[in-house]
Amino acid sequence: QVQLVESGGGLVQAGGSLRLSCAASGRTFSSYTMGWFRQAPGKEREFVSAISRSVGTTRYADSVKGRFTISQDNAKNTVSLQMNSLKPEGAAVYYCAADQPRYYPSSKASDYDYWGQGTQVTVSS
Repeated sequence: QVQLVESGGGLVQAGGSLRLSCAASGRTFSSYTMGWFRQAPGKEREFVSAISRSVGTTRYADSVKGRFTISQDNAKNTVSLQMNSLKPEGAAVYYCAADQPRYYPSSKASDYDYWGQGTQVTVSS
């Protein structure tokens, strides 16, 4: 069974930083595409960032470009999201997800087959 477990969420002041991690187990994810999505109350789930683990191609939503960085640790089978200069509108539940191998990561939630349980990020203004 595929399992994704997020960690690193919490409360941060606007302008602060958090680092989210996603640990994968159950299958070999070395060639998968791994993505981060977020969902705020009353809003649809939206794409944040993704990385093609086989070739290292990354993709970011325009709203987080220059502030968020996605990275991977193949030895630990984890993908991380470094979030800097957080804004109040960034408060949401952040989800890790896994997709088939792609050269260029998809931003569509429907393309991702496996999902973690989510981790809460709260940004105080």
